[in-house]
Amino acid sequence: MKTMRTDTREHVLETGERLCTQRGFTGVGLIELLKEAGVPKGSFYYYFPSKEAFGVAMLERYFARYVKQFQAWFDAAPDQPRQRLLDYYQQSLSTWCQEPTFAGCLSVKISAEVCDLSESMRTSLQQGSTALIAVISRVLEQAEARQQLTLFTSAQSTAERIYTLWLGASLHSKICRSSAPLINAREEMARMLPLPV
Repeated sequence: MKTMRTDTREHVLETGERLCTQRGFTGVGLIELLKEAGVPKGSFYYYFPSKEAFGVAMLERYFARYVKQFQAWFDAAPDQPRQRLLDYYQQSLSTWCQEPTFAGCLSVKISAEVCDLSESMRTSLQQGSTALIAVISRVLEQAEARQQLTLFTSAQSTAERIYTLWLGASLHSKICRSSAPLINAREEMARMLPLPV
């Protein structure tokens, strides 16, 4: 019975994430979510006391998965942290060029939307972003220790700038329907992470 309950909760969260990445958090009504997930209203409220609580759980689930995948990307080639970081963002750029909607990026889709609507969802976004920045910071520290780059500010500060640069470029690319902001951001990252002289 416990497995069935866990599966139902996970199914609702998965369905909600898919819908929210398409139309945003406020663009998805509870009735639509329940219909798409095929669960009754009572089941939803068994797991989530409100739509806002559902949003928090959805973001926590999203970032937990994202951080794990992000870290695994670097763990796959630990001897080249600088290049691996640049390759990650190059891959993201290539993905955007194939499907220029950021359909898979929940944080880009709803960050500006929910921050003024829900303090608890804003906090979840902040915690998720902080976790991703921490991964970047560790990668930069590893790259510096291996003498693969020269940092002019702390690894933490540089990681925050990289994350903010890419998030801003992602939003701008959505606005102008162009990969140019992401291309510029990727080029700026390479300048921010110069090879040792």
